[in-house]
Amino acid sequence: MREGDPTVLTEGEIAYVAAQRLGRLATVAPDGAPQVNPVSCYFNPATNTIDIGGHNMAASRKYRNVQANPQAAVVIDDMAESMDGIRCLEIRGTAEALGTPSDSAARSAGPIIRIHPRRIISWGIDPPGHARGTRSIPRA
Repeated sequence: MREGDPTVLTEGEIAYVAAQRLGRLATVAPDGAPQVNPVSCYFNPATNTIDIGGHNMAASRKYRNVQANPQAAVVIDDMAESMDGIRCLEIRGTAEALGTPSDSAARSAGPIIRIHPRRIISWGIDPPGHARGTRSIPRA
C-alpha cells in the first residue's frame, strides 16, 4: 500500500477493531473442515490488513492451516446493552503466515497471520446502529 491510498476499512470500522480485544479466526483444516479460534487482532494501516498474533503462533494449527490454504475470515463482534445493539465486522480474504513481519507497523516481532481483505460485511458500526453493509475489495 502506498501513502495516500484509501484504507479498506472505514474510520468507524478501524476504531471498532481497535476497541475490541477478541476476534474469531476461521481457517480451513487439511480435511476441508472449518476451524475457528479466538484470537487477538488489529488493523495494520501500513499494509491495509488485519494482523493476528499470539503465543507460539508458528506452532499452532491455525498457522499451519493458512500455510496450506490461504482462505480465511475473521469476525469481530460484540453486543451492546440492548438486544438490537449487535455490532459485527466480518472480514474474508487471503491470509498469509508470516514468520517475521517486515513492516514497522506490525505489533508482533514474531510470527503472525496477516489477512488481506477481499470481502467486508459490517453492521451496527458505521454510523452506530447502521444496517448491514457489504463490499468487495478489488485485488491490487
